[in-house]
Amino acid sequence: MFDLSPADLAGPVLDCCAGGASFAAETPNVLAVDPSYAVGFDEMARRVRASLPGTDAIIDDHRDAFEWSWYGDPQRRLEIRSRAREMFLEDLRDNPSHYVAGALPNLPLAAKSVDLALCSHLLFTWSDQLDEQWHRAALAELVRVTRREVRIFPLVVQGTGEPVEFLDRLRAELPPSELRDVPYRFQRGARQMLVIDARR
Repeated sequence: MFDLSPADLAGPVLDCCAGGASFAAETPNVLAVDPSYAVGFDEMARRVRASLPGTDAIIDDHRDAFEWSWYGDPQRRLEIRSRAREMFLEDLRDNPSHYVAGALPNLPLAAKSVDLALCSHLLFTWSDQLDEQWHRAALAELVRVTRREVRIFPLVVQGTGEPVEFLDRLRAELPPSELRDVPYRFQRGARQMLVIDARR
């Protein structure tokens, strides 16, 4: 969903907040950060395995807000996500150093400690629950820990696909940024990521 190239992944990458995603398990140089990692492996496994029905309920409640060109159909999406979940749990068990407990807007990372920071399905998409001031602090923190670039996706409200009222206002306060098209398609209207130049 972030349209990543091999060059993008050449240096250290932050996945925040990563949850039960398999990105760190599949990709070298990735550090996954999420507050839920503090609960330990057994509880994390229970939570991740119980979470799929809850996220599918959001889709069921807003069926018109999603398209299926990427996944094919709901069953195929469930299969992909189930495999990713088990891959994540295997890596969490075998390589716990890939996973750090922490949360925005206060990450347990040194300044400029990663080349690229990725944040999916947290900032902006939960703007109906996390307010503008929280987003301002979270964006500043992602820029603080990143040497090169911050990428955030999606930029519409979860479920409804509505635009985020304060996106442009926060962009005006950030280092130079752009809205860049991504190939990933699922939630209608979610066709762009925010790319922030963190080098300044």
